[in-house]
Amino acid sequence: MRDFARKSAGFSASTVSPEATVATLQRAMTAGEITSAELTRHYLRRIGELNPALHAVITVSPDAVAQAEASDAARAAPSGPRGPLEGIPVLVKDNVAVTGMPTTAGSPALLGAHPPDAFIIARLRAAGAVILAKANLSEWANFRSTHSTSGWSTLGGQAGNPYALDRNPSGSSSGSAVGVAAALAPLAVGTETDGSIVSPASACGIVGIKPTAGLVSRTGIVPLSPVQDTAGPMAATVADAAALLSVLAAADPLDPAVDPPADPRTAERIRGAIEYTSFLDPGALDGARIGIWRNGSVAASAATLAVLDAAVAQLRTLGAVLVDPVELPDVDKIVEPEWAALKYEFKYGINAYLRYLTAYGGGSEGAPGSLEELISFNARNAGLVLSRFGQEIFEQSQATSGQLSDPDYLSARSAATRLAVTALETPVREHQLDAIVSLTGTPAWLTDYVLGDHEVFGGARPAAVSGWPSLTVPAGYVSGLPVGVTFTGPRWSEPQLLALAYAFEQASAARRVPALSRP
Repeated sequence: MRDFARKSAGFSASTVSPEATVATLQRAMTAGEITSAELTRHYLRRIGELNPALHAVITVSPDAVAQAEASDAARAAPSGPRGPLEGIPVLVKDNVAVTGMPTTAGSPALLGAHPPDAFIIARLRAAGAVILAKANLSEWANFRSTHSTSGWSTLGGQAGNPYALDRNPSGSSSGSAVGVAAALAPLAVGTETDGSIVSPASACGIVGIKPTAGLVSRTGIVPLSPVQDTAGPMAATVADAAALLSVLAAADPLDPAVDPPADPRTAERIRGAIEYTSFLDPGALDGARIGIWRNGSVAASAATLAVLDAAVAQLRTLGAVLVDPVELPDVDKIVEPEWAALKYEFKYGINAYLRYLTAYGGGSEGAPGSLEELISFNARNAGLVLSRFGQEIFEQSQATSGQLSDPDYLSARSAATRLAVTALETPVREHQLDAIVSLTGTPAWLTDYVLGDHEVFGGARPAAVSGWPSLTVPAGYVSGLPVGVTFTGPRWSEPQLLALAYAFEQASAARRVPALSRP
């Protein structure tokens, strides 16, 4: 894999490769070959050059260069770098609060909202990261319309897939995925409720981690579901994603996770400070027991299924003990109760968040204070906000009680969680599996404002609903479009999943940088 020019040749910001990793950037800054300020200006130039076509970024941080200069000063101080991401620019999805910048979820309804730093942003700053810009997203995390177009928001426009601009980047962490794939930044923060990290990561040819629910704080993030929401890392390599996860993962007293009783691995969340890069092991697949879930992608094309077959062959070559296929019992039954539960949770969560903005002065005059007022705002501004698709999911959510004590809600959530956990636990226990591997999702489809998304299949739901972690890594291409495979494991198994995915990544070397990203 190409990276920075060799030190002996010297380089400046103009020689930063689209494939530069966090480790090589850190080495270059430590060696004095480049400063964080130079690096940050490099990425800002790339945003200026490429974002008009990609629409990956909504807002550039007004103090990004100042943050980078402060990082350079910290590096030069006797105490040295503040943390593992010192000087590294990071994109942040625009539903995560960053002080001094709007946090909009892509909607003009929140354009005046300036809440304080989310918990994970404070973690990033403490680690020395430079908050470069806010990334575009599917408006309201793709929970506004049943005919939505992923990657589109009123404020950010339509994000384009860097492998083919007329193809969709998937969502809802669209801009985060596009930004990393196009080397607008080496790292990005995404969020997921059901597929919103792993799906765009797969479609844009990068790595995405959907952590165990509760491992990463949700405080300061525009909510969809208090049960399934999580932030997570998006990066070009497994090692970079692990480095970002090491910073993001920490217990937040304002965001108590609901952990299974007597689960000893919850201690990982409580400790918080784990260096996930220490688990990367190129030999991790030797002897690992891996189940292959094929039914989740049964609707895929022959060319797409061939990517899974090649990945399975690679796993076998690396010494994995395969159970092929495994079945996830009743997995198709999850969607109905999950969908019912999410509508209650969205109304509950967004009403609480909008009240929070008002109470803490983070909103603006005339801003919606409830889901009902948000629906009215969209209706009044329909020519702009509803120009591509409607808000029928908002309306369906508003029709619920929005109460998490509602018996109908409790029944739906209980059923969804039980079905998802059983679907995954059954093969893991029956076959003593270390992980389940499957195709992540459909190759990027043509963006279509008439019919909406054309996602043929997606394998994110079981992990999303159960709270289990999943990690997608590039595995191959179909007509030049990336396809990833997902590694899913039990709660708190991030160290093992990272090791397995890293071993696969190092052996397969599947990722190709999109031509648009090259100098």
